[in-house]
Parts: sequence; C-alpha cells; structure tokens
Amino acid sequence: MPESVLSGSRNVSLLSHLDLPGGGQVWVDGTTLYVAHMRPPHGTTVVDIADPRNPRVLHHIPIPAGWHSHKVRAANGLMLVNHEKFGPGNEEFGAGMMIYDVRDPANPRELTKVAMSGKGVHRFTFDGTLAYVSATEAGYVGNFPAVLDLSDPARPREIMRWWAPGQHAAGGERDDMPEGWPTPRCHHPMRLGDRLYLSYWHHGMWTLDISDMANPRPVAHVNTSAAFPHPTHTCMPVPEPVKGRRILIVADEDVAKLYPAAPSFLWFYDITDETNPTVISTFQVPGLDLDGSPQPAMTGCHQPSEAFRGTVLPCAWFAMGLRIVDFSDPFAPREVGHHVPAPAPGADRASSNDVTIDDRGLIYLVDRVAGVQILESPLIR
Repeated sequence: MPESVLSGSRNVSLLSHLDLPGGGQVWVDGTTLYVAHMRPPHGTTVVDIADPRNPRVLHHIPIPAGWHSHKVRAANGLMLVNHEKFGPGNEEFGAGMMIYDVRDPANPRELTKVAMSGKGVHRFTFDGTLAYVSATEAGYVGNFPAVLDLSDPARPREIMRWWAPGQHAAGGERDDMPEGWPTPRCHHPMRLGDRLYLSYWHHGMWTLDISDMANPRPVAHVNTSAAFPHPTHTCMPVPEPVKGRRILIVADEDVAKLYPAAPSFLWFYDITDETNPTVISTFQVPGLDLDGSPQPAMTGCHQPSEAFRGTVLPCAWFAMGLRIVDFSDPFAPREVGHHVPAPAPGADRASSNDVTIDDRGLIYLVDRVAGVQILESPLIR
C-alpha cells in the first residue's frame, strides 16, 4: 500500500490552523466554533469562524487543576460543557455539567451547574432542549445514561435514567462479567426518534426504547468484546435508510485494549430488525492493519463526526488524522479522502481526537495534543 495513503492529503485542503491547546471535542453552531480542551487550565474556547480563513478567538473559559471540560455542545443559544475529574486537587469544584447562555458567544454567561457525585459527565449529546448525558452518582458503578430537560435552562430536570445490569450497586446489583473485566460505563447516548443508542465501554452497545421517558426499555444488546479487545466508543444511527436498510455506525476506540491487538475500526450494523443488530461490514484505513499484529494505542479509530451529510462521513482516526468514508454501499464502505496533519509540537505523530462539519460543509479537526484545523473537501457540500 503506498505510503501516501497513510500521510498527506487526498480530496482535502487546509483553510486555516488554530494554534490552541489540545482538545477532546469540537462543535459548530452557526458561525461559532466551540473547542473543548483536554487538560486544565484550558477549559473551553469560543471562536468566530464567519471567515474560516481568519478565525478569531472570542472567549476562553478556564478550569481548575484536578478537572477537565473536554466535551462541548451548543444549540438554541445554550452551551453545555462537562466537568469531569482529571487528577487530584480542587475537590470543591465538583463534578457535573455547566450550562451557559451563549446568545452572545463572546460573552458566555453561566446559568447553572448540574452537580453530580463521582467522576462526572464524560460525553453527551444535545438537541437544543434535551441533553443526553453519561452521568455519575453515588451508589452506581460507572457512568449511566440520563436525559436532562433544559426547556428552562436555569432549572434542568432529569426526566430519564437507565443503567446496565450490575451498575446499581446500592440496589444490590453486581456485574456478572468475568473477574478483572472493566466495570460497565456508558460512554455517551445518541438519540434518533424514540430510540436511544448507548455505547458501553467493553460492555458493547444497547438500544433503548424511550417512547415513554419515565420507563426506558432495552430493545437490543450486542457486545463484541472480548473477541475484539477495543472498547465501544460511539453508537451512531444513520437518520435515513441506506439501500432500504436502517444502519447503525459503531466506533471502537483504539485505547484501553483488553489485550495487545491491531488498531480499532468502524462497524456497520443493519438494524432494520432492531432486535437483532447484524454486522454487515467494517471499515479500516487502507494499509493500516497489514497482518493483524499489535500496534500502539491511538493508532486507529476514535470518533466519527456526529454531524454529517448523506452517506459521506468524516472520521477522526487518531494517528491517521481525518478519514472520509463513503458508506453509500453499507456492505462495502470505502475511503474517498483523507488528511493527516503534521504532529503537534513535541509529538511524534498526529492525534486527531474529534471532527465535525458546519452548514457550509467545512470540516473542523482537533488534535488532542495541540491545534485545530479548518478544512474543506469537494466531497462535502
């Protein structure tokens, strides 16, 4: 396989580069880019991208040592950031999720904090009214999915809670996985219609029927561990049928492997019969896994863009940067473009952690060590 496939660019060009601290997530609302940083004291940066060739930082929100706010979503004049434990110190700061009024993006205004015990929120999604979060609370093992109603954003209300069997320790539950297996935790929920799709770290994926929010009901559960040693990171439903089939895209993260292994990849499931999710294909960067030999962590898949158009999907692929995947034939997804950034200062390779697109079709790629790139591609319009 030509070396150029694993480096350089194809069908992607660089518009500008933001010299910012490393990030965990990027999100765009209108012409405002929100960057959630990996490490304190850097919390959240707000950027004006009306001119994508000349982005302009509007505001920065710091976070104290001992915590990070590496995830962000914005919609409907609100910005949500997580507060998750990240090392020792500043215990009084507290875990949870902060809600801001960002109708004036240059001047975010705190509305309230959803306080939690334990480690706090990891990742979440937000539709402008309801937030779908990976929450923590005393008496539970690991993160569990909860839905918060933010119709009155200064007074959020929890309207749904669910947990996988074994998580409610205070209720007498015990995990029945083998001794030494990672404890169950929800990475983050994603909603489509009256279904909630849950990625559960080394415990696979769950589909919940949430037509009655007060009584969520499991519809399906699949776990590819330990046949494949990577944790399940994202379960993303495709809004429209593809070739008459309902498709669920599942990303495994290339970290915390149960045993040394080749890099992680994407799964494509047919969920037309939602009670029986069936793998119909996978996607790996061409040339990355030649013979199945173990490779270092953070070489393979991390996160698909949760904003995409049609069947063209940008993905953050850690050391392999941005990969653009065409799944118009869900039985044979193929790469149609890529862009591998130069390593951040002090790093020996790229570490692309998250990617999103805006209404103009521009692509935003964040490196977990340093930097955000604004890119364009003829594949995304």
